[in-house]
Amino acid sequence: MGKLLEISTKSNLRSNKALRSCLPYKQAVTVGITFTVEDMQKHVMVKELIKKLELDGKKTTVMCYLPHDKVNYEFLFDFFSNKDFSFFGKLTSSKAIDFASTAFDYLFYLDTEPNPLILNLLARSKAKCRMGKFWDEGEPFFEFMLETTSDTKGLIDGIYRYTSILH
Repeated sequence: MGKLLEISTKSNLRSNKALRSCLPYKQAVTVGITFTVEDMQKHVMVKELIKKLELDGKKTTVMCYLPHDKVNYEFLFDFFSNKDFSFFGKLTSSKAIDFASTAFDYLFYLDTEPNPLILNLLARSKAKCRMGKFWDEGEPFFEFMLETTSDTKGLIDGIYRYTSILH
């Protein structure tokens, strides 16, 4: 699926005509969060971020990628997996497609290394402002990238800190 997924992702990037903008944090209402399931520690960090966002009055929606060898802790978050992609690299999960079709005010991508399956989701995304960790080829996927330490906590803290001060 590798090369076909890459072709599908590039096609999604080209055809995506979503309006992009970066709202001031106080005006933002909806936040999408996506990440790759790794371990319980990352799961807890995401839940803490959600709590902060909800205390700030934001409505959050989460869509995670669940690798075949990982556990979906607590079944708290919606997820998609390899099975949700066709042979040709097209996303088939209705929940993931709905997530990508939602015009979130912000969409946070919380992986420290790019995951090609989530990049496909980001390429389809109608979010107004997509945010994630900086890497050289990341520009087409984000409106805002953070050059940060390589750990998840630093990325999550940085994204929250920088978005919460946007005016």
